[in-house]
Amino acid sequence: MYSNISTILPVTSTEPSWISIETTAASPPEEIPELWGFITAGIAILFFGSNFVPVKKYETGDGMFFQWIVCSAVMVVGIIVQLIRKQPPFFPIAMIGGVVWELGNVCVVPIVKTIGLGLGICIWGMVNLLSGWSTGRFGFFGLTESVPHNEVMNYIGVGMCVFSAIIFSFVKNEVTPINNIESEPLISQGSSGNIQDMNEDESFIDRMSPGTKRALGLILCLFSGVMYGQMFTGATYIQDHPDKFPGATTNGLDYVFSCFCGIYLTSTTFFCIYIVIMKNKPKIYPKVILPGIASGVMWGIATSCWFVANRSLSIPVAFPIVTAGPSVVASLWGVLVFKEITGKRNLLILMFGFSIAIGGAVLAGVSKN
Repeated sequence: MYSNISTILPVTSTEPSWISIETTAASPPEEIPELWGFITAGIAILFFGSNFVPVKKYETGDGMFFQWIVCSAVMVVGIIVQLIRKQPPFFPIAMIGGVVWELGNVCVVPIVKTIGLGLGICIWGMVNLLSGWSTGRFGFFGLTESVPHNEVMNYIGVGMCVFSAIIFSFVKNEVTPINNIESEPLISQGSSGNIQDMNEDESFIDRMSPGTKRALGLILCLFSGVMYGQMFTGATYIQDHPDKFPGATTNGLDYVFSCFCGIYLTSTTFFCIYIVIMKNKPKIYPKVILPGIASGVMWGIATSCWFVANRSLSIPVAFPIVTAGPSVVASLWGVLVFKEITGKRNLLILMFGFSIAIGGAVLAGVSKN
């Protein structure tokens, strides 16, 4: 997909200027070459599509402890990026992106419980793409409107990426149950194992009717997708209005730390609330800690690269590419490594989805020029 990427824009410097540790005020909008935008988008796709591989065979329970571990690792990546960039100014408005992202992320567990992971990913992925793309394309929330050189091609590319998400939802996975690692949390709700304890463990979602569950799941999917798509809005607003923020630059890496601070603080707040609700007996699975850290580091690197791609390629171009690509990578893991996707029908659907997703990403990329 990226083999001919060097033909898009020749490299005029032996050292990429966007990774320089020096920061300057009011940097020119096009300081990051398009080539590096496509490269960082490719890295983001690879890591987003692979970041849950380390935790594939580990029990995560209700997900609250796991998400806090992941967000803690994300915070470490943000600190490293901040140090590499020689500690650029901290803008609280950029934290808003991290806060809204975590608001969407905390809904994942109830989404999975109500409508399932496959349909959930399909819906929130499409909404995420449309939310972020439309914000940059039409200049919502005070952003500068970003119009691709070829609007029609960009629209077609976005439509194909959305359609590919629908196609992937028809692929059936054969997931092997987790039975060779610890299945009990370090701290559990009860030890007697009687019916009363099991009823106390049952959440309010489990007591809903099927119709109510589905309605709640769909609402939460829409909410999560919208929140995910606004992760970059605060940072982009600063980049578009450097005159309002002394010391601001146009380098996306300078806002990674602020965004990740928002993610970590919100995640920690939710985890503390969860501990209180669970009466100081949270479900903690120790063996998921190291895999969770690996997953968080991969996600943090991918998102840092996405910050760069957004500025280099523009949000309307980068969003379709980065949101559609991970589905292809994740599916390849399922086929080649975990053997979850088998059968002629599934593989044909998968190949069709690949062609649509890759075609849409290519059209979105070409629409830049």
